[in-house]
Amino acid sequence: MQGLLWFLRLCLAALVLVAALVALPVSMAWSAAPTIQSLAGETRPQSWAEPLDERLNLYRIQPNLYRSALPDNEAEPMLKELGVTTVINFYQRSDSAWLHDPKMRQIHLPFHTDRVDDTDVIAALRSIRQSQELGSVLIHCKHGQNRTGLIAALYRIVYQGWSKEQALAEMRGGGFGGEQRLDDAERYLQQVDIEQLKIALEGGACSTSPLALCAMKAWIVDMLKV
Repeated sequence: MQGLLWFLRLCLAALVLVAALVALPVSMAWSAAPTIQSLAGETRPQSWAEPLDERLNLYRIQPNLYRSALPDNEAEPMLKELGVTTVINFYQRSDSAWLHDPKMRQIHLPFHTDRVDDTDVIAALRSIRQSQELGSVLIHCKHGQNRTGLIAALYRIVYQGWSKEQALAEMRGGGFGGEQRLDDAERYLQQVDIEQLKIALEGGACSTSPLALCAMKAWIVDMLKV
């Protein structure tokens, strides 16, 4: 009986030792694995927007185009240093509460991504390009994620030749936050006809559809001039 107990104890000890040896590489690999944050930093493509100020969610898209959340009074000096001459706001509230420099242009183009249409997008992209002729431009909404992310992605596609997949990857993985609320923006981006957007932008049209309200208004104005 004593011999049997000794044998069973020996077998149990051997099993514990084997289990420990098997688990060791797994635990070592787990402890050595980078966190999501460090991995994102290591693999961030250089072509993605460059982070400048975490508090404002401020990023440089290209040398004369920036994106952010809703700025505050402390942001104005920083924007001047960056050479921003135009602020384009997609949020419902005006920028007059924080932007006091009369030399800095304000363009207010509020919209919601759950009902965005080509008219909103064309107005935003056209305003960016026209304003860049005067200096650097900041685009923003409330959090600098959803509306701003959509317009930034479309700028990448329309003017920088990115694919939809590349723009979506930056929109979701660029560190701007709010990934759980990007479904509406992503849905529009997936279904929008980029070539029709380009045609409308180049031709001076307000929409890709001749039956859009803005197009009908323009037609009525032209008729009244005759």
